[in-house]
Amino acid sequence: MGFKRVLIANRGEIALRILRTLRDMGIEAAIIHGREDRLSLPVRLADVAYPIMRANPLDSYLDIEAVVQAAKDLECDAVHPGYGFLAENAHFVKRLEEEGITFIGPASGVITLLGDKIEARAAMEAAGLPTAKGSSEPISSAKVASELADEIGYPVIIKAAAGGGGIGMQIVHAADEFEGALKLCQGRAKSAFGDDRVFVEKYIEGAQHVEFQVLADGEKAIHFGERFCSIQRRHQK
Repeated sequence: MGFKRVLIANRGEIALRILRTLRDMGIEAAIIHGREDRLSLPVRLADVAYPIMRANPLDSYLDIEAVVQAAKDLECDAVHPGYGFLAENAHFVKRLEEEGITFIGPASGVITLLGDKIEARAAMEAAGLPTAKGSSEPISSAKVASELADEIGYPVIIKAAAGGGGIGMQIVHAADEFEGALKLCQGRAKSAFGDDRVFVEKYIEGAQHVEFQVLADGEKAIHFGERFCSIQRRHQK
């Protein structure tokens, strides 16, 4: 990879795991931290620590410009986001790209695409991959949703176009359920993601949910085998 110093833009257990890997690879570990984490184990073990003090502890890890400035001030070659916080923030990745700093994760364009389920569906279909039958654009009318459901068959599921975590999803078994279900999903999506767009898709009952974790460096890619995720609660594994 050729990295001399990597900034860890996270805290706690995941920061410690990243730090340990950097040590094993002979790469210097820098880390940001808020006031509450100044004496934490990852901060104490890092080669260099950069304080970002905010009244709200979480804001220390969510201030995009502050994190980018930390990477520049510490002369880091790359930033590892861990998970959560800015890990899936396309604007953050774009800012790093503009500064010539490597983001250890997907490119900003990929995050933007996959962060919109409607666009992601279209991309998968364009690539010739099979997808569940559903709408190719946002649905806001119970009548339109009902007509689509008649075409693809009940049950169907309403999904928020943005975000994740099982938020903004509702299974529908009959036409008279759409009015309330649409409003419920739109309200939750707007509240959680600032985007009230939803779409309708065939709900596959009793499906087996299998994932493959992929690691790539821009040239080569490997996967770590199957991960069984069928046991779920509230649409989350």
